[in-house]
Amino acid sequence: MGTGDNARVSGTEKASGTAKKRTAAKRSVGRPRRLDPDAMVATARRIIEEEGLDALSMRRVAKELGSTPMALYHYVQDKDELLMLTLSGTAAAFPRPELPEDPRERLLAVAVHMHGILEQIPWVLDILALGELTDRNALWMVEEIIGSALACGLSPTRAVRAYRTIWSYVYGDLVFRRAAERRAENPPSRPYFPEMITEEDAAALPRLTEIKDRWREYAADYEVAEELDAIIEGLISRGTSRGQGLPGAGDFPGPEIPQDSAARLGRGTRRPPGTRNASGAPDE
Repeated sequence: MGTGDNARVSGTEKASGTAKKRTAAKRSVGRPRRLDPDAMVATARRIIEEEGLDALSMRRVAKELGSTPMALYHYVQDKDELLMLTLSGTAAAFPRPELPEDPRERLLAVAVHMHGILEQIPWVLDILALGELTDRNALWMVEEIIGSALACGLSPTRAVRAYRTIWSYVYGDLVFRRAAERRAENPPSRPYFPEMITEEDAAALPRLTEIKDRWREYAADYEVAEELDAIIEGLISRGTSRGQGLPGAGDFPGPEIPQDSAARLGRGTRRPPGTRNASGAPDE
């Protein structure tokens, strides 16, 4: 074979190589690299921690990973499932505390522990605010609160309500603390409560006007464990006082309280919901 033949062969090989590269390039279109689920979850968590829940989207996570939103849907059905994965394992990262045997003390210990965990991972509050999303690893705390409430003598209905009350306090307190921290970092340009109250409000708001200058001082002297203890005391006291000798009392409110119970409680008939009895405690 002559020199011309060698040249033709060389040209054919180059053309063939170029065609193969083009074919490979065409095949790569629409086929992003395989995603690492752990990296996907870690990216979502970082975005929420640094920028908040509103900044999270399937498109944003895909862009951070150099992929496409459609590629993410091979691993999760939607954003809610991604958030579930982001929550997964957060509670397990914190060791369970040793809990006391006494059910009332156990109830308080779990509630304080719940508050302490969420205080360290405040970004989780944004996800929990969406509703039913939760971390399965955190359900042991719900189990303990319900179990302890039942052991304290509450009915199943009252036990569930006790949990909801405790959770509402924990969640609300932490949301308020986050808001206060943000205001401290970026002071508002206009006055908020209590600074918005002036002497001109004395007639309409005499008590608030009187203590407004010391409001923050009073609010700063605030122990979560003490407040939770007071809430639990009230829940147990209310949930068990009506049930003395009455199986399941509190589950199905009736129009009248039996006479023997009424005598012990110092009242003859059931008051309208939300009113208070002689001791100052709200009736059911």
